Amino acid sequence: MSKPESRVWEPGGPNLVVQADNLPVLRGLPEASFPLIYVDPPFNTGRTQARQSIKTARSAKGDRIGFQGQSYQTVKGQLTGYDDAFDDYWAFLEPRLEQAWRVLAANGTLYLHLDYREVHYAKVLLDALFGRVCFLNEIIWAYDYGARAKTRWPAKHDNILVYVKDPKNYVFNAAAVDREPYMAPGLVTPEKAALGKLPTDVWWHTIVSPTGKEKTGYATQKPEGILRRIIQASSNAGDWVLDFFAGSGTTGAVAAQLGRRFLLVDSNPDAITTMAQRLPTDTQFLTSGSPPTR
Repeated sequence: MSKPESRVWEPGGPNLVVQADNLPVLRGLPEASFPLIYVDPPFNTGRTQARQSIKTARSAKGDRIGFQGQSYQTVKGQLTGYDDAFDDYWAFLEPRLEQAWRVLAANGTLYLHLDYREVHYAKVLLDALFGRVCFLNEIIWAYDYGARAKTRWPAKHDNILVYVKDPKNYVFNAAAVDREPYMAPGLVTPEKAALGKLPTDVWWHTIVSPTGKEKTGYATQKPEGILRRIIQASSNAGDWVLDFFAGSGTTGAVAAQLGRRFLLVDSNPDAITTMAQRLPTDTQFLTSGSPPTR
């Protein structure tokens, strides 16, 4: 482990995770280096995002009776989280998006993942940074899980803005994307129904299940299925993927599965610890603190 320098990444280097403020790291990256950038910044919800892992363990002193009459108790694990409140959100995010445009490759694609609170401001800013002709899509990720509001329509979707550096030259591998079932398979031929259809700009996908295999315990962890679709479509094997709000490391985990390289940046020690336990063992970590435990 070593302290991050202004130039921490080189195209021929290893997969890399950097614990640092992402703005100085971005400023130290070479121009036009990354074919794909995925950004999942804090949503500016005004509250602390936190999640505590909980598991059930067999115990003679347990207060619950389970399989074959055994006693169990609930054990609370590490609480992870971060502060998701900013006095001036766009003074924080705008310079980072400017750097994202600078380091995006000439044929590259940016995915900016937000929700209803800030996405309309982001659209105006990215139109100015990229040019309106470089807007490719607004993806709606719809899910159906969690609390239900009773005084308004419950908010059950996120917004992902997609911009390309050059609208005449960008990667989009439609054939590589995992297909999904037709909602009305009886309206298409049996061959088409068996093949499935290319996803639209509305993605129905569950959040990370609190009891599923993907769960890391990190607050706001995004499901691998969402990143898989993005990386399949907008990068090629061997390409570098950049995520400078890396969180639990889903981008890096999926990039590695699909034969891509990754650079991840996050300043939260909990995020670094989570990624160290999740990412391939040959990933290099640069941090100003103590080495994370694998």
